[in-house]
Amino acid sequence: MTLKYPEVAAPTEWQSFLAANPDIRGVDAFIVDANGNCLGKRLSAEDAGKLFEEGIQFSACAPIADCRGLGHDPAGIGASDGDPDGAALPITGTLTRVPWASTPIAQVMCMMREIGSLEPLWFDPREVLRSVVAQCRQAGIHPVIACELEFYLVDRQRGADGRMRVAATPGHGVVPRRAANLSVAAVEESAAFLNRVTEAAQAQGLPVSGAMAEYGIGQYEINLRHGSDVLKAADHGALLRRLVRGVAQSMGVDATFMAKPFSAQPGSGLHVHVSIVDEHGANRFGGEGGEALLKHAIAGMQDLMFDSMGLFAPTFNSHRRYLGPFVPTTRHWAHNNRSVAFRVPAALGAGRRVEHRTAGADASPHLVVAAVLAGVLHGIRNGLKASEPVTGRVNTARDPEFPDGVVSALERTRHSKKLGSYIDPRFLAAFAEMKRGEYGALIDEVFAREHDFYA
Repeated sequence: MTLKYPEVAAPTEWQSFLAANPDIRGVDAFIVDANGNCLGKRLSAEDAGKLFEEGIQFSACAPIADCRGLGHDPAGIGASDGDPDGAALPITGTLTRVPWASTPIAQVMCMMREIGSLEPLWFDPREVLRSVVAQCRQAGIHPVIACELEFYLVDRQRGADGRMRVAATPGHGVVPRRAANLSVAAVEESAAFLNRVTEAAQAQGLPVSGAMAEYGIGQYEINLRHGSDVLKAADHGALLRRLVRGVAQSMGVDATFMAKPFSAQPGSGLHVHVSIVDEHGANRFGGEGGEALLKHAIAGMQDLMFDSMGLFAPTFNSHRRYLGPFVPTTRHWAHNNRSVAFRVPAALGAGRRVEHRTAGADASPHLVVAAVLAGVLHGIRNGLKASEPVTGRVNTARDPEFPDGVVSALERTRHSKKLGSYIDPRFLAAFAEMKRGEYGALIDEVFAREHDFYA
C-alpha cells in the first residue's frame, strides 16, 4: 500500500533521493524518544523502499523508554500491554545523507503511530509538543523558537574509575588545559571539528548559525537559527545532538550532552529563545504593546518554571548543574543579564525575544520547548503579571520552591495541575514513572565514593 498521511514522506521522495545518491547502502530510520535520543533500525537500501510504502515496525514503547532505550512499564506501556509494535512512518523532508558515516548511508526521522489506525501515540514527545503548539495557535499565538546546545568533547577512553576526560582537540592533537571562553583562538584550534559539524549540518539542512568556545575546558556551544515551524525547530535540536556526536566519533573523540559531566567545570544547558509573531511574521514583542505582551509571557514561564523542572532536569546528573555558575535556581528575569532564568537579550524590533535558560542539555528538546510554550500561553491567556526585572548578579541562593533533586522535580511535574492543563497529565505521569525507574536502576549499585564516606 501507499501511505497517505500528513507529514509522511511519499515513495517518490525515496526514489528521487536514491537516483541522486546511487551509492547509498542503507538507511537509519528512527524516532526521537522522551530523552531526545534517536531509536530505530538500520535498513538496507534494497529494503528501504518498503519504509516509504508502509512504514516499519518496532516496539511502540520506544518513545517513552529510558536513556538506555529500556522500558519501565510506565502507565502499563511496554510490559503490561505485551509490548506491541508501532508503525514508524518517515517524515517528509528529513531524508538526508549521513556525512560522518564510514559507509554511504542515509537517515530519515520517523513519527510513531498505532498499527492499523495510524493514530498518533499520546506518549510520543513530538505529539506532546504538537498539542501545545496547536493550543497556542488557537489562542492566536504564533511562536518562533531557536535552540542553543552546549556540550563537551571527551576522550573515547575512560579513566580507570570510568570517569570522562577532556579529549585532545580533533585536528590539533592537544588536550586543552584551561578555559577559553569566547576565545577565537580556541575556535580556530577546533576548526577541523567545528568546520566538519557545519558542513554536515549544511548537508542535512540543519540551520546552524554559529559556534563558540564556552566557559568549560573543552566545552562548546552551537546555535540554531530561529524558526516559525516549532515542531521542526525542536526536531533540529534533537538532530543536532545526533550530528555532533556522529562527527565527534568520526574524528576519534566523543561528545557528551550530560548536564554536568565534570564537577569542577560548568554544566551544559539547552537554552530556548522564544518570540511571537503576527500573521504577517512581524515580531509582536518588538511592536506596539509588545512590552506588555512580553511580560505576560515571562510571567507564565515564571509561574510554570518549578512545575516543569521534571522536564527541564530529568536525571540525577541534571541537578548537579544547578550547583554551578550562571544556572538559574530562582524565577528572576532581567534585561541583558545571564544570571537569571529568563533573559531578554539586548535586541529590539524583529530581534525582541526571551531566552529561557533553565533546561539542561540532557533534556528532550521537544519536551523542553513544549513546557516553555506552555508557560508563554499560560501567561498571555491569563494576563499574568511578571515580577520586576532585576539588575546585577542574582543572589545564588535557591528559591525555597526549587525542587530538591530529581525525585522531587519529577513528582512536582507529575502532579502539577497547571502544567497538566497544557500537557496531557497522562504523559506527565508516564514520563515521571519512566524517569523514576531509570533513577532506581542508576542507584541500584554502590558508588565507589560511598566506600570513602561510609566504610
